[in-house]
Amino acid sequence: MDPRCVIMPEDIPDNEITEEFICSASGPGGQHVNRTASTVRLSFDFRHSVLLTDAARERLQKISPSGINGDFLIITCRESRSLTANRNTARKILCDWINLSLKEPKKRRKTKPTRASQERRLQAKSQRSQLKADRSRRYE
Repeated sequence: MDPRCVIMPEDIPDNEITEEFICSASGPGGQHVNRTASTVRLSFDFRHSVLLTDAARERLQKISPSGINGDFLIITCRESRSLTANRNTARKILCDWINLSLKEPKKRRKTKPTRASQERRLQAKSQRSQLKADRSRRYE
């Protein structure tokens, strides 16, 4: 898989995702919310995923929220009263995490301060030192 491409929700194989629909009674909706299972809990088997490289798996484990349980990344979504909206949101969140883990961090290149910046720093230090030395002299 090319690490530059962006993973979309339809690109994730169905055998790597498990969805549970949970009846939760939080938020608006009145009596109806007690009878409707609109919360989505999505489990993604990231250890055995064909989308991720070994390095991406490690990055995903480090950067993901506390939703990792064993071999699974768990995302719970209950933002909407609609089951389809919650499913789509959960899948989009999963894609965002996968895309973030596939992006390799830039390597840091060591740099040295320029000669002019070193001289400016030393000049500022000596001026400050002189100012403090002037303050500490005794007045006669």
